[in-house]
Amino acid sequence: MHQPFTPVASVPVDPRKARVHEEGWQSWSPSGAYALGATPHRPTNANWATVCYRPGVTVPEGTFQGEGLLALDPGDGSPVRLWAAAEPTREVPSIRLVTGDGRVAEISADGPVKEWTGPDIQSVLGDWATGLGLDTPRPAPTVWCSWYEYFTAVTEDDIHENLRAMDTLDLPVDVVQIDDGYQRALGDWLTLSGRFRSRAGIAEKIRSRGRRAGIWTAPFLVDPASDLAAAHPDWLVRDTTGGFAHAGRNWGHDLRVLDTTHPDAAAYLTEVFTTLRAEGYDYFKTDFLYAGALDGVRHADTDALTAYRAGIALIRDAIGEDAYLLGCGAPLLASIGLFDAMRVSPDTAPHRRPEADDHSQPGQDPAEFTGAARQWQHHRLWTNDPDCLMARPAVETRERWAAHVESTGGLMASSDRLLSLDQWGVETTRRLLSGSHR
Repeated sequence: MHQPFTPVASVPVDPRKARVHEEGWQSWSPSGAYALGATPHRPTNANWATVCYRPGVTVPEGTFQGEGLLALDPGDGSPVRLWAAAEPTREVPSIRLVTGDGRVAEISADGPVKEWTGPDIQSVLGDWATGLGLDTPRPAPTVWCSWYEYFTAVTEDDIHENLRAMDTLDLPVDVVQIDDGYQRALGDWLTLSGRFRSRAGIAEKIRSRGRRAGIWTAPFLVDPASDLAAAHPDWLVRDTTGGFAHAGRNWGHDLRVLDTTHPDAAAYLTEVFTTLRAEGYDYFKTDFLYAGALDGVRHADTDALTAYRAGIALIRDAIGEDAYLLGCGAPLLASIGLFDAMRVSPDTAPHRRPEADDHSQPGQDPAEFTGAARQWQHHRLWTNDPDCLMARPAVETRERWAAHVESTGGLMASSDRLLSLDQWGVETTRRLLSGSHR
């Protein structure tokens, strides 16, 4: 699948001052600028390499690598140089930088790239994005999301409680978004878990209170234990040996991939989103999207990125142009032009550091590191989603996390049990939601 690396440029550098920006593959892949002597963040095990980085790509030790974008500030006063994919929505080459003696950077790539220059790293990345000529994204709504309080244990009663609390606390929430946990299994999106009574009913209740209904899906993932996997194994992407393509392990089991190039699977995906839209949902958080861009054997003879973009187009057609579409865990360059908003970092968490020593994993530190490095994307490619505000007392360093979320100017979402907020939490949540560009 990957072509040989060929030389692109040789650039003299000041080894003490030079900085290299690596752009990661997808939302959760670490991205940021490093000193030449630094060790970039890399996956700590094979599972995270599949779920959170570019699958099938191993970076040699002592090598910087950007997926479709790599920038170099030589540190000697000369312009910053950016190498970028020539056609980013069609082909995303890996771009490498090594320094033999520390004084000359050697750049290579395994596909076509073009070069830009600018005064600093964020500026040159921003100029590249502006040059794509995309429309300015529409204003983002404010959101309450169930995930970071309830995770997969969320119930319909939890949604009702927080819906009432928004009124009691006078919080300017536009969208009430139900996250993972309402569905029986990944892939069986229209079958409820036992904790929910009626998707349409809860959407109607949300809308009756003057708010919009939002919902989470991971549209390209399939649980092997789901009804879909049992009834339609021909709807799943295969690997080259004839087995099922592997999308990593999460939720305690291996994951499979829906083949949206199969006409019946595409019709099912359309049915899912047409149904949700008809039930009153008009804000869609689509997650774990990397799976749709995994290499594999599909029904149609097409490359993975083309299949991915076609899958997102199916979703957009089903929900309509007026619905709001948020991507997460998505291959970023392959997603250009498809979304209203995009998660630009790993998940945050109630704690600062990831439990695993891996900067793709949930934690405030990795979310800040990559989120700040991708600020150049905001209002150029989409509205940046820095991930949710958590302002309850149990959250570590909640003041610092709130300051990061506010500084991005991006999508503002609260994810607390609202009645657990103290005075600081209520005031901070209200202020950030009120101050966002709505």
